[in-house]
Amino acid sequence: MKLSLVYLAKPVLHGYFRSSCSWRVRIAFALKGIDYDLVPVNLIKDGGHQKSQQFKTLNPMQQVPAVEIDGMVLSQSLAVIQYIDETRPGHPLLPADPKKRAQVRMISDLIASGIQPLQNLYVIQKIGAEKVQWSQHFINRGFQALEPILKETAGKYCVGDEISMADICLVPQVYNAERFKVDLDQYPTIKRLNQALLDIEAFKVSHPSCQPDTPVDLD
Repeated sequence: MKLSLVYLAKPVLHGYFRSSCSWRVRIAFALKGIDYDLVPVNLIKDGGHQKSQQFKTLNPMQQVPAVEIDGMVLSQSLAVIQYIDETRPGHPLLPADPKKRAQVRMISDLIASGIQPLQNLYVIQKIGAEKVQWSQHFINRGFQALEPILKETAGKYCVGDEISMADICLVPQVYNAERFKVDLDQYPTIKRLNQALLDIEAFKVSHPSCQPDTPVDLD
């Protein structure tokens, strides 16, 4: 049941153009038709603006995204997505059917907990020269588990024929896989779903290549 609240202020997204977790929130906002203000947080410049005392006060984990919404700050992308789904009208991001809802959460958690954290910026900075091999290993490990799951759950999209939180998680992770030169031909279901989703406007407008903080010389 949606909450009947009056929302006077736009949400504020503190994020980084190429952060997977920030991108998830941008996709969700776009799918819901939610206008928001962006405060860029450069994770690279000057050692990373997320390490500033000002940002640490906003999010003690010193990670993006941090979203100011309805008088509070939420700092985990899946929490943000589920909150706006529960409080805003528009495209539902989780299915009503309990089994499909569980499948969406399973796929989302597999990506958000089992793959992405092992090759995020903080980790690969610690790994150093072996960062490509490290990232390829853990992305492949996750995709080897994800591919057979999606073969069972997918229709047009990750779970059936409606876009959900699972799709919101999938596309940024495939983008990272491509950055680290993972061979996606090994994962035909993942590849098919990603290609279908990238044709959808919400995924286009939220893409890292076209954000206000995207560098002009993005490789």
